[in-house]
Amino acid sequence: MNRLGAVDKGDYMIAAVDVDLQYSGRALFRHADITFTRGNCYGLIGANGAGKSTFLKILAGELEPTGGKVNVTPGERISVLRQDHFAYDDCDVIRTVLLGNKRLCDIMDEKEELYSKEEMSEEDGLKISELEEEFAEMDGWSAESDAEILLNGLGVTNEWHNKLMADLPNDLKVKVLLAQSLFGSPDILLMDEPTNHLDIEAISWLEDFLMDLESTVIVVSHDRHFLNTVCTHIVDIDYGKVTLYTGNYDFWFEYTQMRQRQLKEQNKKDEAKAEELRRFIERFSANASKSRQATSRKKLLDSLDLTDLPVSSRRFPFVSFKPDREVGNDVVTVSGISKTVNGRKVLDNVSFTVLPCEKVAFVGTDAVAKTTLFRILAGELEPDEGFVKWGVTTSTSYFPSDNSQFFDGVEDNLIDWLRGYSNLIFESDVRSWLGRMMFSGDEALKKAKVLSGGERVRCMLCKMMLSGANVLIFDEPTNHLDLESIASLNDGLIKFPQTILFTSHDHQFVQTVADRIIDITTGSHFDKKMTFDEYLEEMKNKQ
Repeated sequence: MNRLGAVDKGDYMIAAVDVDLQYSGRALFRHADITFTRGNCYGLIGANGAGKSTFLKILAGELEPTGGKVNVTPGERISVLRQDHFAYDDCDVIRTVLLGNKRLCDIMDEKEELYSKEEMSEEDGLKISELEEEFAEMDGWSAESDAEILLNGLGVTNEWHNKLMADLPNDLKVKVLLAQSLFGSPDILLMDEPTNHLDIEAISWLEDFLMDLESTVIVVSHDRHFLNTVCTHIVDIDYGKVTLYTGNYDFWFEYTQMRQRQLKEQNKKDEAKAEELRRFIERFSANASKSRQATSRKKLLDSLDLTDLPVSSRRFPFVSFKPDREVGNDVVTVSGISKTVNGRKVLDNVSFTVLPCEKVAFVGTDAVAKTTLFRILAGELEPDEGFVKWGVTTSTSYFPSDNSQFFDGVEDNLIDWLRGYSNLIFESDVRSWLGRMMFSGDEALKKAKVLSGGERVRCMLCKMMLSGANVLIFDEPTNHLDLESIASLNDGLIKFPQTILFTSHDHQFVQTVADRIIDITTGSHFDKKMTFDEYLEEMKNKQ
């Protein structure tokens, strides 16, 4: 990674200069020239496989581009959100966060080693003096308290701070690694999917933190509300290019849609003009008196730019759920259910009744509680106490947060896999449904066991669409999906005319689908007909 010459620290930056990237012989993008500056947050977007995460690795210096270079202002500290949940298993939680500033940890370790000597030389004393000075400049004395503030803000409470990372559940490990990346206000912060597996409260805290941060932030995210809240710019990887737009995600979307309409309209006008010129040329090219006009129009025709519009790498699946029958008057009654999981009571006397055509979002910080409730509703678990009663006219289809049982080790190709979950007989019909979910041609012959996370989700959605169910149960359906697939699923659930029970950490998804909010967290049991934003406002006013 190259370093720029002397620059005012207030103008620090990271820049991609004429960067090219090829993968498996295919150019993902060429000639990327972008400067990322202080105080701005850049949302990096693009279709799955467009190269977002790879571009982030290039900026981090973890991967060399095929061509071009990355320049960073001297003295910049770059922090990268790590995704390896097992990398710090031997460290306690506070130490893991402090490792977000490696130099600070090195100083702390070196100081401790020198102070532990029984006899200290003059050279040791001078070294300690230098280390103490650097330590103070880095606010080392407040480092542990700063780490605790980050952890508590993200919902990792004090009782976890001195435990080993190996002893933490995965949802807390995610938050500790996020705190590590934020620790010490790095000059440049690179984050790949920071909201994945975070609860709504932690996402809201992160949004506030990033908006107050004066660093250069570059983030890959599929959360539209998050991108709208924190981003000052959008960097779009599409059409083989990397393009910078000022504004948040909604601004980018509206602008690019408008630009596409303008280009299509202009292309249509140019085609009509070209056809008119061709007819004139054909009619009068052999006419001596009109030959000059025909030649003039030939030049005009040649000057028209009739190149095809560039093809976007974005693909939108078709998501539409059609129930075989209406749900009827009785949907489901949940009465006094309790459930203990691994020695912890995650559901405590939960009761509610769902009415026809309601779309209910289950919220709260306890992901295990929500998943346990949905597994009970789907008939996969029995409650320790209480009961669930479904209406006689209901039919359910369940989307689990962990779908590995449907794919791990499964040798069937996608045609046979989908046929096994439907009444479809003819291969052409199965291929038609797979095509809606962007598995066309040879992609339909992939084995189920080799699918990526996003491909598995699209298969599960296809399975649910074919079920004809009038009650849909979704446990975090937006995980692993790209923005385009999330938008398609979002629209499909808005249009679904029957009952939906779901949980999601995607703010916009919950806000646009749900008309009722239930929090089943132990001690809460919040249940009201309202939108998600209204629920958040009510919770804010209670604090």
